[in-house]
Amino acid sequence: MIVVTPYEQKKQEEWDAFIEVSRAPMFMFNRGFMEYHDDRFSDASVMAYDDDKLVAVMPASRHGDEIRSHGGLTYGGIIAGEKMKQQTMLECFSAILDYYKEQGVSTLVYKSVPYIYHTYPSQEDLYALFISNAQMLKAEPSSTLLLRAPFKMPKGRKAQISRAKREGVVISESEDFDSFIALENEVLAQHHNVQAVHNAEELQLLHSRFPNNIRCFMAKNSEGRLIAGALLFIYPQVIHTQYLASNDEGRCIGALDLVISEIMQKYKETHTYLDFGISTEEMGRVLNNGLISQKESFGARTSIYHTWKINIL
Repeated sequence: MIVVTPYEQKKQEEWDAFIEVSRAPMFMFNRGFMEYHDDRFSDASVMAYDDDKLVAVMPASRHGDEIRSHGGLTYGGIIAGEKMKQQTMLECFSAILDYYKEQGVSTLVYKSVPYIYHTYPSQEDLYALFISNAQMLKAEPSSTLLLRAPFKMPKGRKAQISRAKREGVVISESEDFDSFIALENEVLAQHHNVQAVHNAEELQLLHSRFPNNIRCFMAKNSEGRLIAGALLFIYPQVIHTQYLASNDEGRCIGALDLVISEIMQKYKETHTYLDFGISTEEMGRVLNNGLISQKESFGARTSIYHTWKINIL
């Protein structure tokens, strides 16, 4: 019988140990990551036990009478362990819905983990969503590149990489998050009138907790000025570009192209995918063709980030 209990601080060690051996062992599901912004979210995470053995966890936050899995994460549905099978997942899903119903929750917004982030096939939750009559809210295309055998880049992209090298652009890893976020916010303000989700202090904190999982690569011109960069989240088989930034000079001479090329070379033997993230607006209904075309020019093709909705009451 599946028993669902709310996450409590005293269970942090058990939660984190389970994530490490799960089929989605991603540092963003570690409580040390999830709780860096706990002042912005009301945590409603749950843990599912089968005969007193932890078999699944679900990062979640509460927003009025709605549960989201999780409001502060890009995705994060039910995270399953090695022993999870389809029937057990159906029982877990039913028990979790019953638990939230008892808490007065009317709706569950569920963001399933994209398959590329699983270390072993783990889509039992998608069938459970179907059985639960879930409605798909969003299907957002993320551009994902197979690192060991990427499609060929077009001549124009290769030319930009060559130009960056001729112009003396230097790529190096850095922990100067202040400079990187300043560049990122400059670019976002100029083109989108928004700011980055993370500030420099938050990135420094997260990097101190997960130094091997958060890496920053910078491109400087021949005079040593920062003109482009990439902030990476490193997962077991996926390199995710959390932020990409390039100012006008960097775009002109192909600095970001060189950054991405160097990242592809660095990780092609150790990781399977480079994931650039989504290129959509308005709940996924509008495709930013210019943005996705840029990502596809490196050889990336679509994997989908799904968001679902279940009416509980």
